[in-house]
Amino acid sequence: MGPKPYPRPPRRARVRDKLSRFAVFAAPGLLVYFALVLVPIAIAILYSLTNKDPFNPPTRWVGLDNLTSLPSDDEFLQALKNTAVITGIVTLVTNAGGLALAVLLDRRGWFYNALRSVFFIPVVLSAVVVSVIWQTILVDDGLLNSMLRQLGMSNPPGWLSDPSLALYTVSWVVAWQGLGFCVVVYLAGLQSIPKELYEAAAIDGCGPVMRFCHVTWPMLAPAVTINTVMSLIGGFKAYDQVQVLTNGGPGPGTTSTLAFQVIQTAFTGNHIGYAAAMAAVMLAMVATISVIALRLLQKREVSS
Repeated sequence: MGPKPYPRPPRRARVRDKLSRFAVFAAPGLLVYFALVLVPIAIAILYSLTNKDPFNPPTRWVGLDNLTSLPSDDEFLQALKNTAVITGIVTLVTNAGGLALAVLLDRRGWFYNALRSVFFIPVVLSAVVVSVIWQTILVDDGLLNSMLRQLGMSNPPGWLSDPSLALYTVSWVVAWQGLGFCVVVYLAGLQSIPKELYEAAAIDGCGPVMRFCHVTWPMLAPAVTINTVMSLIGGFKAYDQVQVLTNGGPGPGTTSTLAFQVIQTAFTGNHIGYAAAMAAVMLAMVATISVIALRLLQKREVSS
């Protein structure tokens, strides 16, 4: 007879052991998340219920007055509109462009590997660095307009100085920087699709377009979910590009976004309580839109 097996510890002891191990490994991360995310959010929500202004004490409790003032604030409404435009453009451009580039780069060879790295470089750069580079290209006497003049265009567009173009220019810069992330996610999705599905579709007589519609697109549903939600969040929190490229102009609030308006109200106008109310609304909107998009896209994953 072999050695007797060790008796299993009581259920309560096993549960206690699992909880202790969870505490050891998860506690540091949870503590950091609590201190750097949850506590600041709670403080901001608390400030949103006051008239906090560091240069005009005392701070008084105003309840929901800040929130009820937002719908009649023209600057806030303009920033909300601009944010919606930027978010829509960023989501469409990064997903459509990222998918197209991923399909083109889904090849073997060092050349395609190098191109993948090139497209991903903007993602790892600071948004401020990217914005400064694009500013030197897009200003009225910048590289792009100089090239257009060389080609015979006497009055090239004011990409950053024309109020009718500036918002779309900022949207392009935000989308350009996020494009590489979408390319990488779509490439990972493409390379995870079994080749047998393409072979079966080819045997059934499907051409390239039919194979994309009936094999590639349904199998890319998880990648579409990730890229869409990340693009929505990225568009909503656009700030650095606006600050560097246009500083909210040209003109009053032409390119101002919610994030930009929050910073300006808090640190330029010193209205901390009112800015916190804007931030709380922005947080609620981002969370709601992200959850709705996630639910809808995950349903598509199941149906695919």
